[in-house]
Amino acid sequence: MSKKEKENIISHTVNKYGEKLMAFIKPKVRNSEDAEDILQEVWFQFSNLTNISDIVNISGWLFSVTRNKITDNYRKKRTENLEDFNYEDESGLILIRDILLEDNDKNPELKLFQDDIWKELLKALEELPEKQRLVYVENEFNDKTLQQIADEQNQNIKTIISRKAYAVKHLRYKLKELYQDLKND
Repeated sequence: MSKKEKENIISHTVNKYGEKLMAFIKPKVRNSEDAEDILQEVWFQFSNLTNISDIVNISGWLFSVTRNKITDNYRKKRTENLEDFNYEDESGLILIRDILLEDNDKNPELKLFQDDIWKELLKALEELPEKQRLVYVENEFNDKTLQQIADEQNQNIKTIISRKAYAVKHLRYKLKELYQDLKND
């Protein structure tokens, strides 16, 4: 099997099963970031297969691997997402995600807090290699699918999936540091 044939199989499979797998994963995990991570892991494993053409039932293989990845997600201790972190003030527990999106015109303290988080997020993005940063920004901020990004950059989907996974891992690590710093203040 040529490299081009393998890329075509991967691209076709991502387009055919991407939404179905995501619909299968989402109800079984606690947030959409975990669902996206699991799906990326499935695509990464699929794209690294040397014998893709030997798989008789691609659908069965994908759902089996996806089930295993969901199980792994429950078993291992995961790095927390920024949106899972909580910030407690006098009024009770509030999700940081909600704080980031809240109108801060009448609360200068909230604006400072938001600015710190956004500053660290942008700083962490700048630390990424350009290709990883571009994939992350296009996917997360510009709502492009990984397949669209692969097509635009004339890259195979495997490369784009890998770049996004590395970017997410880096950003989680950096934002976890910020959370720890804020928690200790």
